[in-house]
Amino acid sequence: MEPQLKDSVTDGVATVVIANPAKRNAMSAAMWRALPGVLDRLAADRAVRALVLTGEGDTFCAGADISALREPGDEQQSLAVRAEDALAAFPKPTLAAVRGFCVGGGSQLAAACDLRFAEEGTRFGITPSKLGIVYPSSSTRRLTALVGPSTAKYLLFSGELMDTERALRTGFVDEVHPAGELDKRVAEFGQVLVSRSLLTQAAAKEFADGRTDRDAHWAEQARGSGDTAEGVAAFLERRAPRFTYGL
Repeated sequence: MEPQLKDSVTDGVATVVIANPAKRNAMSAAMWRALPGVLDRLAADRAVRALVLTGEGDTFCAGADISALREPGDEQQSLAVRAEDALAAFPKPTLAAVRGFCVGGGSQLAAACDLRFAEEGTRFGITPSKLGIVYPSSSTRRLTALVGPSTAKYLLFSGELMDTERALRTGFVDEVHPAGELDKRVAEFGQVLVSRSLLTQAAAKEFADGRTDRDAHWAEQARGSGDTAEGVAAFLERRAPRFTYGL
């Protein structure tokens, strides 16, 4: 099978699958190049309320296809950074469903998601020090914001892999689940995300990511959306809310 990104939408949740099983789902240059376009299309789809990124089979992503790094120039890293930035900027909640190996560019993509759920036994690592590569500044800052400077330095200095226990303890992952239970939990949580107000989620995502210039914008969106009135009415009437922002 040719390396590819596969996507589908079910019940409001878009799923993007990294598919290159011959190389543990390593990202080829073509896959890095294609990801921003896939994300743009899904972001524009009003049926999509959340996005899950995962890998084909029993591993998430072993990073960039190392064979491509033999080529001169820094195109591969630039492609990876653009793809990572596009994922981080996706305007709806994103969740990485991680199993097997999440290494190098795989960890880069996982860190760019809003949340990360992992299967027990998953191994995480960021390995540029093993290759003499300077890890991108934007990726380093995102990693540091996620796990703190000490863990970020540990990962980047050593290239060592960490297990799910340490990943959970340091904040790299949000939940860890036994083998065979990850997909069920991700599906359940996806429906939780879909049922909530996208207005709240979109504003919270920007604020949590450091935007300080959008208070007036989101106040205006809240006034015009009807989500607040619907949420309060649903609470008082003891029913599920029917939020419409973004539809």
